Amino acid sequence: MSDVTLKGALDTLKENGVRITPQRHAILEYLVTSKSHPTADEIYKSLANTFPNMSVATVYNNLRVFQGVSLIKELPYGDSSSRFDFVTHDHYHIICTECDKIVDFHYPGLEEVEHLASHVTGFQVNAHRMEVYGTCPTCAEVN
Repeated sequence: MSDVTLKGALDTLKENGVRITPQRHAILEYLVTSKSHPTADEIYKSLANTFPNMSVATVYNNLRVFQGVSLIKELPYGDSSSRFDFVTHDHYHIICTECDKIVDFHYPGLEEVEHLASHVTGFQVNAHRMEVYGTCPTCAEVN
């Protein structure tokens, strides 16, 4: 992601009265630049050398702050740890059933599902979620 995206995310925090600490900035920057949909533990381990006094609880607390201002989404898949996704646009995920890798993809035709569901049921649709499961190229190569 670009510096513009990080700046926009920092501006969102400031607009919501959230103080920008060095740890908070580092966690947010990690999320903005990461393509891996990291767990809190992965974020902690990546930043532990830079911030030796930071705890996993600090990471979780900051993730909750980011969720509160809609900068990230929590992706709870199965029994494994939740993963976190920096939200920049509506998109879907394909998940490897071997290594749990998550990859983003966008398919505009699926947006029609909300309209159709609303029309058929009378519901006011707020959101939807779609996940596709399979084996990633790396795991397929090993098997």
